[in-house]
Amino acid sequence: MPWLMRDAAVLASLEVPESRRGRRRGVRGRERLDGALLLRPARAVHTFGVRFPLDVAFCDGDLVVLAVKRLPPGRMTAPLRRCRVVIEAEAGSFERWGLRPGDKLEIEGPEA
Repeated sequence: MPWLMRDAAVLASLEVPESRRGRRRGVRGRERLDGALLLRPARAVHTFGVRFPLDVAFCDGDLVVLAVKRLPPGRMTAPLRRCRVVIEAEAGSFERWGLRPGDKLEIEGPEA
């Protein structure tokens, strides 16, 4: 399983859906999300069918965080022009991790 990292520190285990169908499903129908979910390619996300609020990080192709947002269930974001990757985690995760715009993230381990 891959890991989401920043400055050589592990932030969370990382799910990377391999298929378009897996990306579309995201965290819908789950009771919780352990770790984080990386959606690539993605420029916007929604939380229709999601049972809990999410922290969402919009990243460029180099995994530099462009913006972060807390998204309650039943909402949708506007597409972010330079965004290529979206990372989702349970609400409160980014605060615990100290994740902010400008952070450079990395993926270590087997990548899907």
